This record gives sequence, structure tokens and C-alpha cells, in this order.
Amino acid sequence: MAASGGGVAQQAELRRIEGNACFKKARLGAAIDCYTEAIALCPDVAVYWMNRALCHFKRKEWAKVEEDSRRALALDDTLVKGHYLLGCALLDKEEFALAIKEFEKALNLLKSSSSTDKMAEDIWQVLAKAKYLDWEKHSTERVWRIQSLKEACESALQEQHFLSGTLVEDSDGSSNEYSEQIKLLAEVFSKATLADTPVDVPDYLCCQITFEIFRDPVITPSGVTYERAVLLEHLDKVGNFDPVTREPLKEHQLVPNLAINEAVQAYLKEHSWAYRLNC
Repeated sequence: MAASGGGVAQQAELRRIEGNACFKKARLGAAIDCYTEAIALCPDVAVYWMNRALCHFKRKEWAKVEEDSRRALALDDTLVKGHYLLGCALLDKEEFALAIKEFEKALNLLKSSSSTDKMAEDIWQVLAKAKYLDWEKHSTERVWRIQSLKEACESALQEQHFLSGTLVEDSDGSSNEYSEQIKLLAEVFSKATLADTPVDVPDYLCCQITFEIFRDPVITPSGVTYERAVLLEHLDKVGNFDPVTREPLKEHQLVPNLAINEAVQAYLKEHSWAYRLNC
């Protein structure tokens, strides 16, 4: 029995290897067939479900992506690609809050493993998109509710002053109590919509090279803060010097700017529309 089990596992692995070869050649249909055979032989191996999900992802078959990534994650919840693909499928369904959770799980898994996986950039991009779309959806609802409430308050205020005979302006044209209250009401509701009103992001929260909001800010010995990935690319392709001060600079001299990182997170929490700048 053990030998038979080993033979089945070996056959499944051969199907996976064959599927990988087809995937590299963009023969997605053939790759799906191979992974499906591997799954039929060994349904408890997460990577087989994951590989087939990747094929469906390439084809934008989102329902199948969701199904296979969920099956893979049920077997191994530490799969970064699993959470990423599931998030993409949920994003397509406009289930933004659930997609955000999956993308954040994927990023946290990368951080906990101290990995420099290039997937981090892809994950951040879709996370920013999901957060912006989630803000946009709820912002529209909030603005509508606030406007409706404002109109109701104005009508109630107008009715109150009409019944008390104080609706008309003073004879000298100066503002009366009604007009002052209307003005105050407008100010209150204007402040209520500030968080949903896009403005220029403060310069200190943006990288001096990309002009985008920081994701992983690092500070150099000269005191300038940059986006880590962008600065590392500069050091690798341009030279070992600070892009602004031109002082000599090596990777080991970079220090995470925790203060700026916290400021960015606080800003994005209050102004989710700002994710639009990074997606």
C-alpha cells in the first residue's frame, strides 16, 4: 500500500512538472489539464490548487481563481500567492473590504518571513486600488447622507423661523438669527466632508524621487527620506550616492524612518482617497 501511495504521489508530481512547463510556454489550457490530473491524484497538496489558480488568473476566470485559491489556502494558509489571488478575485467582485484583508495578509506574510519577494509591489498596487475603490464607494454614500441631512436641517430651521416670524431679514439688510444659523450649519457640514475631499498630500509624506506616498520610507545619513525600493534601484543602477545631497551612500546605511511611516499610516487612515495616487 505504501508503495502504491508513493507511486500516486510521484505521478501527481510528474503532472505538476509537466504543467509548469506548459505554463512557462503560455499553454494555459494544457497546464490546467496537468494540474487537474495532479489534483485528482493528490487533492491534499496545496501547490496543485495554487498552480491551477494561477492559470485561471492569467485567463481572468475569477470565479475559478477564487475557488482554487480558497482550496489551496484551506490546506496551507501561509501561501502568499494564495491570499493575493483570492484578493484579486474578490476585488473583481467588488467585495473591497474582503479583498483588502487578503492583500494585507499576503503583505504581512512577506514581512514576517523577511522576504524581499518582488510580489510585494504587485500586492501593494492592488491593495491601494482596493482601498481607494472602497473609499470611493463609501464616500459616495456618506456624501449623499450628509447632503440629505443638511437639507433636512435647513428645512427644519426655515420652518422654525417661519412659524416664529423671524424668517425675513432685518430692515437694514443686515443678517438676522436665521441667516447666521444657516451660515453656521453650512460650516458644520462643510467640515464633515473634509475627510472625503481630495487635496494635495503633504510633501513630507511623499518620496522626493517618485512624488508618491511612502510605503517603506528610509532615511539616509544626510537626513533625506526616500522610498526604500526606489533608492535601492538608484544605488544599484546609478551609483552609491544620495540622489539629493550627492554624498556617498551604501545600502547598509539606510535606516527605516518609523516616524514618517506612522505619519503616513495615520494620514491614509483618515484620507483613504490618497491611495489613488499609488494605484
